[in-house]
Amino acid sequence: MSDTSKPVDSGLTYADAGVDIDAGDMLVEHIKPLAKATRRPGSEPSLGGFGALFDLKAAGFTDPLIVATTDGVGTKLKIAIETGRHDGVGIDLVAMCVNDLLAQGAEPLLFLDYYATGKLEIDAARRVVSGIAEGCKLAGCALVGGETAEMPGMYSGGDYDLAGFSLGAVERGHALPYLDRQMKGDLIIGLASSGPHSNGYSLIRKVVDKSGLGWGDDAPFARDRSLAQALMEPTRIYVKSVLPLMKAGLIKGAAHITGGGLIENPPRCIADGLSASFDWDAWPLPHVFQWLAETGGISDHEMRRTFNCGIGFILIVSPENCEAVLEALLTAGEAAVVCGQLV
Repeated sequence: MSDTSKPVDSGLTYADAGVDIDAGDMLVEHIKPLAKATRRPGSEPSLGGFGALFDLKAAGFTDPLIVATTDGVGTKLKIAIETGRHDGVGIDLVAMCVNDLLAQGAEPLLFLDYYATGKLEIDAARRVVSGIAEGCKLAGCALVGGETAEMPGMYSGGDYDLAGFSLGAVERGHALPYLDRQMKGDLIIGLASSGPHSNGYSLIRKVVDKSGLGWGDDAPFARDRSLAQALMEPTRIYVKSVLPLMKAGLIKGAAHITGGGLIENPPRCIADGLSASFDWDAWPLPHVFQWLAETGGISDHEMRRTFNCGIGFILIVSPENCEAVLEALLTAGEAAVVCGQLV
């Protein structure tokens, strides 16, 4: 009888096809302590299984609704790949998902990532996942798993793409927006962004090409920072400063300002018959957006429907609650301003 337990020495292997199983196993070993550091009530991250369990009761929920989101980082990754600046894009990935959960009034509970590449470079992947773990800590959610796919036929060399998946929960009856409570005269509070976040980077890269600047050149809009450093600033995560206000019943609606900017995102959280009227002079347009508009010759309308223009998240509040909400946000370290009202 032949011994089928021994590998055959001749013939093609997965490595010959460009997929390094050993590198994947090594990456998992790097990720395990990162995931463990994101543990939270209800979850005990343990990589290697086929799925992750979460105990909603242990997390303190009584009658919860589950909220799920998914997103990516977009062509901001092109800058990361071209410049080797992989550390912050993991935070971007988490932020794009958990801020969407927050807009529904949900508490982020767990996060999974999908990392696809042409050739698995362990150091780059480790730095990306380290950023994902940091983002999870900022959001208070657990990194419970993910998938790494090495696909040389789909991606070129060290190119990679990211997708994120997040699960949150909110008690029944407390999901935002409260459309039936909104009324004319309610105020809009804007929370400052850290820059373009993870949106509009196809246009940003065209503006950079037009400017003639290289990624290592000094950023015209930021002191002592290269263009790549300034444009790769990670997306802000608003969970820890905003969620307590939502749980206190002080917020009637919220919107994460992503693709579509300040034109297309606010209507997603506003009742029929009402609309957002922004006071565009209520906050200064950050220098990065001034530079993009001037260098690219971009109109005000195009800027406002492509970028966040300095406002990464908005809250709708009653006038009588506005002062308390602003004070709490400032205490939590947010830069916040009343930037409009419902009309």
